[in-house]
Amino acid sequence: MTGEIDYGNLMHAAMRSLIKTVLEDVGENGLPGNHHFFITFDTNQPDVQIAQWLSDRYPGEMTIVVQHWFENLVVDDAGFSITLNFGDNPEPLYIPFDAMRTFVDPSVEFGLRFESAEDDEEDGPALYEVTEEDEVEVSEEPEADAPAKDADVVSLDSFRK
Repeated sequence: MTGEIDYGNLMHAAMRSLIKTVLEDVGENGLPGNHHFFITFDTNQPDVQIAQWLSDRYPGEMTIVVQHWFENLVVDDAGFSITLNFGDNPEPLYIPFDAMRTFVDPSVEFGLRFESAEDDEEDGPALYEVTEEDEVEVSEEPEADAPAKDADVVSLDSFRK
């Protein structure tokens, strides 16, 4: 046994499992109520599969909105595939959970941000406290690269003794 418990990696695994469960349910039953998701991911992660024109347009990071029109949402142990509409052009995407940087459901003021080693040397995901000011209005054809407003972040450090 090693000298320390790796809480950061354990938290990442737990939060990815939570997102996996939510996406599986949405894939089977659709989005309930006003729920919708903003998912930001690293387009440079090796297992990300997106069209070349999307990769060219979003060379480092991309935010997708899962709300009005999506289909073929299929979840596996490593990530999920989904078809989204980009200006009346349906495009399939595959996003590994390891590529995700944020997952936000503003309808219930819930969000996660996954920190990486280069992001401040923090070990775990931060929890967003999404407020009404943080909500982003989404039209029928949302801009995938629209800048999101900064959310108030509750760091896990505030709960450590």
